[in-house]
Amino acid sequence: MVRKPVLSVRKTMAFVVAMGLAGLATGCAGGGSNNQPEDGPVEIRFSWWGNASRAELTNKAIAEFEAANPNIKVKPEYGDINGYFDKLATQVAANDAPDVITMGGAYPAEYANRGALLDLSKVSGSLDLSKLDQGAVENGQVKGTQYGVSTGANALAIVVNPAVFQAAGVEMPDDNAWSWDDFAKIAKEVTEKSPKGTYGTATVLTHDSLDAFARQRGQSLYTQDGQLGVEKDTVQAYFDYSLKLSESGAAPSASETVEKLNVSTEQTLMGMGKAGMMLTWSNSLSALSKASGAELKLLKLPGETPTPGIWLQSSQFYTISARSKHTDAAAKLVNFLVNNEAAGKIIQSDRGVPGNSAIRSAIQDQLTPQGKVEAAYIDQIGKMEFAPTYIGPTGSTAVSEITARINTEVLFKRLSPEKGAEQWLAESKAAIGK
Repeated sequence: MVRKPVLSVRKTMAFVVAMGLAGLATGCAGGGSNNQPEDGPVEIRFSWWGNASRAELTNKAIAEFEAANPNIKVKPEYGDINGYFDKLATQVAANDAPDVITMGGAYPAEYANRGALLDLSKVSGSLDLSKLDQGAVENGQVKGTQYGVSTGANALAIVVNPAVFQAAGVEMPDDNAWSWDDFAKIAKEVTEKSPKGTYGTATVLTHDSLDAFARQRGQSLYTQDGQLGVEKDTVQAYFDYSLKLSESGAAPSASETVEKLNVSTEQTLMGMGKAGMMLTWSNSLSALSKASGAELKLLKLPGETPTPGIWLQSSQFYTISARSKHTDAAAKLVNFLVNNEAAGKIIQSDRGVPGNSAIRSAIQDQLTPQGKVEAAYIDQIGKMEFAPTYIGPTGSTAVSEITARINTEVLFKRLSPEKGAEQWLAESKAAIGK
């Protein structure tokens, strides 16, 4: 999966509130929970986003689950990430949410705080979290309550196409000591020595990389109490760096960047074999490798010394709708996906490196070469010391859209990096109500 900015979040969340989602907190005091075993045949809906490869793997895992649980039928609902959360907001507002909902980023907090997600302690008889790493369990908690189950560990990385470097006659970077200046120089050299349309780096500046940028400066995007934790100078430096990458030719022009927003994995420059580097999530490696037909590598982020900006994050979360009529069946599906060896051998590292150590061991020999690279990278990052990271507060999903939009304004020079930083801070504070 290539993680992308979320579109129209403020509109969709406003629609959700307008439809009475906020009232779910009281309307679902019991969470609609049905923690009793269900004897008769039931059908549950399971939603996720991703490419065709993920759909194929997930449907195979569903088939295994249905074979082991003949009284439960799973109806899959999936599509590209572009529009996924807009559709989900509409479904939740209409009381028509899927039973098992895949979420990412700050969305578990967004929906949990509005009473739309089930407190998973109510289905503990069907969902065993004791087999997961403690960090994976805590990743799914909002204010101490378990609302999500981690699908696997993930981390930001620089995906590199060695073939592009080789064709350009440029040496691969040493990620043990490189800086953001080094990254910019290397990317510019690759562009200059490559055919027209091939760039040293695909778009680097995203909502997630801003967080890493801040953490490398001893700050954080959000604080533990839900405030913005990044200073104006850092945001300004972030937009300034983005502009310089584009102006130098190290990265695509403003218009080319906009064309590549919210595209599928196969349509990214890296997926098309037309980028030397790309900042994205580590579990994107397999899909990008398949799309490009190249043996891609993972490198650590630039600028990680003296203060690392990296962190381990759940790739995604499985959550259960508070309005589900079949919470026991939904919990059994989630339990199967994260704890069953057959499911683990099918999904492998597609949704991140599994948080269940027994599953990690079971799939090790089955991992593709790219999957082994992803697992080794997560193991490497897991041994580092880094500052804690906090799930964004309610309203923070809108900040992703704000970041992408203002970055675009800066690239087109309709805003200076300084004015962009000022506008970003004002809009982001308004979005989270702080």
